[in-house]
Parts: sequence; structure tokens; C-alpha cells
Amino acid sequence: MGVLAALAILALLIVVHEAGHFFAATWQGIRVSGFSIGFGPVLLQRQRRGVQFALRAIPLGGFVAFPDDDEESAIAKDDPNLLSNRPLHQRALVIAAGVIANLALAWLVLVAQGVVVGIPSGISNQPGVLVAGVQPGLAAAQAGLELGDRITELNGVNIGGGSNAVAQLVEAIKTSPNRSLSLRADRHGQAVQLQLTPADVAGLGRIGAQLQPNGSESFRRPHGPLEPIQRANHDLFVLTQRTAAGFGALITHFGENASQVSGPIKIVEMGASLAHQGGGSLFMFAALISINLAVLNSLPLPLLDGGQLALLLLEGLRGRPLPDKLQLAFMQSGFVFLVGLSLVLIVKDTSQLPAVQQLLGH
Repeated sequence: MGVLAALAILALLIVVHEAGHFFAATWQGIRVSGFSIGFGPVLLQRQRRGVQFALRAIPLGGFVAFPDDDEESAIAKDDPNLLSNRPLHQRALVIAAGVIANLALAWLVLVAQGVVVGIPSGISNQPGVLVAGVQPGLAAAQAGLELGDRITELNGVNIGGGSNAVAQLVEAIKTSPNRSLSLRADRHGQAVQLQLTPADVAGLGRIGAQLQPNGSESFRRPHGPLEPIQRANHDLFVLTQRTAAGFGALITHFGENASQVSGPIKIVEMGASLAHQGGGSLFMFAALISINLAVLNSLPLPLLDGGQLALLLLEGLRGRPLPDKLQLAFMQSGFVFLVGLSLVLIVKDTSQLPAVQQLLGH
């Protein structure tokens, strides 16, 4: 059920993103020829008012099609309702509407969390630092740390609990590249002793593990009908800012952060895990993924909304569109890059699934 819930959320986010493009176009009277979820061969389709609504075989996103892109379209090239014949600001709205839709959905989800689950009131701290994720082959995995371990001691000293314990442990790791750290952890009620040697990455210690306070998020009833909205406004701003900073760090320090990039399989696995923790975690999962989709699509890369907006900006500066051959080369390079990256991430995420690791004997 957890996997189904995560898949349903991802499907909803894709539909909402593409619906943003679709409704921004139809609202302005711009012709649309297709609305597809997925890529590749059509599995299911329905024609309505000249638009093909389709579910396709490869579930890696979706797209809205316009007659402008169909060389066999019977619509005249000078039709004023074609997207390419509309003013720049109208085309920009259609392109940006997907990002706007994802941010709006994230805000609605955060408001719903405040109404249905309550306002987050902090983590009920318990002793130790929880290992929430371990990347195969890196220092943490080599030391024997496992998902769910609760680290209680560092070099023979009790580390306490809460965010202070996490900060203390992270700082010790960062300042100890290639130096052994002695850890004591609780694993299903049994004490285990481990020697952890952080790898040296640009002078900082890295272990390839996700650490978080040991405890569960607690919620309280909102103080009035406006508090969920105010909290959602705050959380949306903070989460979007952090997500953008994360993408910035990935771009500027790709070699150090590439191992942290996850694909659709890992995202579904995370969502399924959060689904078992309760509704509050699932609300936050949906909001975070929606914000990530918005920020990712804002990047000025081919095939992404940001890349389309970059082309529009160049058109506005030049006073005319870029040559068709240049635009086509830009799009084709982006297609190869994004499909290649998706395949690499799918293989990487699949190889890290616990069942696959067991089959491989790890």
C-alpha cells in the first residue's frame, strides 16, 4: 500500500504540472492537440474536442502537445491561435504554468496538513541519532552501519539526543577525514560497536549516510483558521529556498554531491517508507516532491520549462526567434541528456534496493 500511495502521489504531481500548461493555454484560447502522461507508445487514449488525452508506456513524466509541433497538422501556420503566433508574454505564461501549478499544489498540501494532521510542534526527542539512509559502498556501509541503527555514543561519550546530537555527530564526521571514529549503536535492542572512517572529500569527512534526530514529529491543533495558511506560506518559502540551494550546490559541486542524486525508483521507495509512518509524513513527502519538480523544471536546461523560457528570453532580446536548426539541436541534446540520466538513476536506484542487494550477495 505504501508503494501504491507513493506512485499515486507522483502521478498526481505529473498530472498537476501538465494541467498547468494545458489550462494556461486553453484559458488564453491557444490550440492544444494532446495531453499525455508518460512517453512512448500509447496505452490508453481518448479524443475530446480535438485533443488526444493519452496514457503512455514510459512513466517518466508527461507533456502537452501543440499543433505547432505537428508537420502534418491541417491548421494553417498563420492561425492566430497557434502557440507560436502568440505574443511572448502569453507563451511565457503557458511555459511557466507547470512550475506555478506544482508550487500551488505544494502550498495546498501544506495547508491541508495543518488542517487535517495539525501544526508541527517539533520532534519528541529520544536518545541517540537515527540512521535514516545508507548509501552502498561508501564509508557508513563499509563500517557496518544499517538503516534504522540508533547511534548512542561517539568515541565512548554519550551523544544525547535531538538536533544537537545530530549536529555534534555531523561535525565530528566532517572534521575527521580518513580518521577512525568509534561508534556505539543500538540495533533492534542489541548494542553494536563500529569503527567508522569518513572519506576525504575536498578536505571534509563524508560517510554516505542520512542522519536525523531519533524521535517522531508531534502535531497540535491550529490556533484559528488562519494559522494553517500562515504556516504553509512560511514552509513553502523555506522549503523552496532550501531546494533551490540544494540544486545550486549540486551544480557547483557536482563531484561531491552526485552520489546523493536519486531517481524515480528511490523516490517511490522513500515515499513508501514515509507512508508507513503516517499521514503527516506523506503530506510532507508530497509537498517536497512537488517543490522539487517545480525547481527542477525551472532550470535552464533543454526540454525543461526553464530551457523553454531561456529560448523565449533570447527571442525577446534578439527581436526574432533563434534559427529552427539551433532550437532543434538544443532540444535533441536535452532529450539525450535527460533520458540518459533517467536510465542511469533507475539502474543505480534499482541496484540499491534491499532485495536486489540480497540477490547480489551484498
